[in-house]
Amino acid sequence: MKSKLFVMSAPSGAGKTTLKDLVIKEFPDMVYSISATTRAPREGEVDGTHYFFKSRDEFKRMIENNELVEWNEVHGNFYGTPKSFVEKMLSEGKRVLFDLDVFGKVNFDKVYPEAIGILILPPSLEILEQRLRNRHTDSDEVISLRLHNARKEIEFAKQNGKYEYKIVNDNLNDAVNQLRKILSK
Repeated sequence: MKSKLFVMSAPSGAGKTTLKDLVIKEFPDMVYSISATTRAPREGEVDGTHYFFKSRDEFKRMIENNELVEWNEVHGNFYGTPKSFVEKMLSEGKRVLFDLDVFGKVNFDKVYPEAIGILILPPSLEILEQRLRNRHTDSDEVISLRLHNARKEIEFAKQNGKYEYKIVNDNLNDAVNQLRKILSK
């Protein structure tokens, strides 16, 4: 029987969104989980497609009403996985690919311990910094924060995470092939 839940975690800029976008379309029975966030939409992002964009008050109500499988504050914004979305997809027989930070993955595993973990890593922190700068979406201050958090996230994942697979995203084609094989299982 094929696995139903896959969780990808990676520091910001490691390439998980690029990998997901290149591979998920090959699996018609798989959907990408949509997270709720208090982060402002980036150019081109659509509510209900990329994220469920919420105010801080709306997000806090979701926490109070136990409507999230997991949630965390990352880079000064809240992110979380709505339970209703996960249960709806599973009831429709869909497989679900999640993008969660390493801390959220620990909480997610308490609810869905059968989830397969995939840790996406940059080849180095220097290359990660180059990628973040090349996106031209964040200030120097935000990039510094993301790099600081990346160090903490990688260390936490190695010590506390449940990741059955690790992909070092050094060569995009190789990383895509590795992810494709994992999602085929």
